[in-house]
Amino acid sequence: MGKLKTTVLAVAVTAAALAGPTWPAAAAPGAPGDTVTTTLREGVAALPVADEDRTGYNRERSFGTWTDADHNGCNTRSEVLLDEALQAPEVTGRCKLTPGTGRWYSWYDDQYVTSARDLDVDHVVPLAEAWDSGASAWSQERRVAYANDLSDPRHLEAVTNRSNRQKSDKDPAQWMPDEAVYCRYTEYWVIAKSRYGLSVDAAEKSKLVELASGCSDAPLTYTPAP
Repeated sequence: MGKLKTTVLAVAVTAAALAGPTWPAAAAPGAPGDTVTTTLREGVAALPVADEDRTGYNRERSFGTWTDADHNGCNTRSEVLLDEALQAPEVTGRCKLTPGTGRWYSWYDDQYVTSARDLDVDHVVPLAEAWDSGASAWSQERRVAYANDLSDPRHLEAVTNRSNRQKSDKDPAQWMPDEAVYCRYTEYWVIAKSRYGLSVDAAEKSKLVELASGCSDAPLTYTPAP
């Protein structure tokens, strides 16, 4: 091989190494209302990779607060707590949950909880992470819908205050729940990102590939969000 060809090849190899891992082109997501069936590893492979940007993010201004979509007096937080309770709490007035009643299981950290005061309702893909991954370009209406989405039970989870605050706005490359539920959490994360057409950053993608390789590649079914 001549000197020129050797030099060009060396430059190309160096550039590729600096660029980091390359991923297959992302598959087109299904249309809103469609039923999409994939597997965990295929779902991870389909997530598009992009740099994240938090410019302009403000939690309440960007995503609003808990809403009462069906006007039954219970906001989204209360709806999740009622739906996920192992033992129903006492409810008075306009959907006020009586402290010290009810029983829940926080699967992030394998804890049973007997008061709603000790629970947060977690967005599996946090609001700030969603903003970084594409939600900054959405309408305000769609962001509020994301924050209050009750249409898929894998989107919002009642978990201990402690585990939710440890997680904060971190992605799986930065935080994971107890190892026993790694696969469940990975599935929920991939489904949430897929339903809303959100991207992942390079470190997040690498971690998801690693996690998925250690999990069953069983079918995952979801409906893309409008």
